[in-house]
Amino acid sequence: QVQLVESGGGLVEAGGSLRLSCTTSGSIFSIPVVAWYRQAPGKERELVAASPRYGSRRYADSVKGRFTISRDVAENTVYLQMNSLKPEDTGVYHCKGQPELYTSLDYFDSWGQGTQVTVSS
Repeated sequence: QVQLVESGGGLVEAGGSLRLSCTTSGSIFSIPVVAWYRQAPGKERELVAASPRYGSRRYADSVKGRFTISRDVAENTVYLQMNSLKPEDTGVYHCKGQPELYTSLDYFDSWGQGTQVTVSS
């Protein structure tokens, strides 16, 4: 699997914003789909947003209208802009490359450290 590095997490107040970054040493455009996942304490891992090279982006219902995923090809980076953050957005966020927009979690062998997002009330 392609190695991607996440950054940009932190502690913010509810209603605030964060921008997460996902970078690769290769071409970010060469990855068919770049996706953000998160895992909250005691909760199952879930897809947050996914960006294909072509076609529409995908978002979890819980973040629609608040989060935006985008690719900066020149910087080989995918961003996740998170606005109007809520305490329930708290979790460890991971960036992954995957072959299609809808990919089973079983596709991934490991997740790494990710970047921590904590939203206070």
